[in-house]
Amino acid sequence: MSDRKLLMPKATAVWLVENTSLSFEQIAELCGLHVLEVKGIADGDVAQGIKGMDPISTGQLTREEIARGEEDHAYHLRLAASKIDIPEVKSKKGPRYTPVSRRQDRPNAVLWLMRNHPELKDSQIMRLVGTTKPTIAAIRDRTHWNSPNLQPQDPVTLGLCSQIDLDSEVKKAARRMERERKELGRAPEKAGTLLPTSQTIPGLGPQPDVQIVVPKQEEEKREETAAEEEARVFAKLREMGAGTKADNESEE
Repeated sequence: MSDRKLLMPKATAVWLVENTSLSFEQIAELCGLHVLEVKGIADGDVAQGIKGMDPISTGQLTREEIARGEEDHAYHLRLAASKIDIPEVKSKKGPRYTPVSRRQDRPNAVLWLMRNHPELKDSQIMRLVGTTKPTIAAIRDRTHWNSPNLQPQDPVTLGLCSQIDLDSEVKKAARRMERERKELGRAPEKAGTLLPTSQTIPGLGPQPDVQIVVPKQEEEKREETAAEEEARVFAKLREMGAGTKADNESEE
């Protein structure tokens, strides 16, 4: 088949089933359908109520091509070359369309983006949530008519944009800031460090340095020699003998 796409493939399949002897496989390949779907069209179970469209009258197939396919069921049908060059339609990029049911959530999404991604430009916020520049300025200046009631909400959770679109805009903003930093010759910002408690707790002055002393491990016990063990046993016996003598004297 050529690169040209078939118009109304299911209606064309209905016409080919009703008016030609092409095989189901040929029709399925031409129309981009499954063979069982084409068989269902022939049985009347599929595409009920769809009126067949003649591909010859629309210039998509020639009678000769159909006849060649009917003679040889292994033949692959080819669409006729288009006589009119249709230019490719390029969609114009603009503000994202927001359903009516979600439009009241846009200010909350704008506030969330301002707080969590301040690097985003107004044009990026407009693309993400489909809002206007005056609305963004009013929310930033807190002159929006509903400013007291606004609550920051993730636009992805609200369904105003996809996570992929949000990540893409954030990456673009990060690259832009990095490019601007290099142009100005600024050094990259260093990560912050924790401040001492004397600066973070009000009224707490400088604290003395505390030295942590690690206790020494107990010395490993050495084995007693034979003389030391004998001396210890005799000392124990003397103590026991002295205690027995004292008990006898107290009984007398």
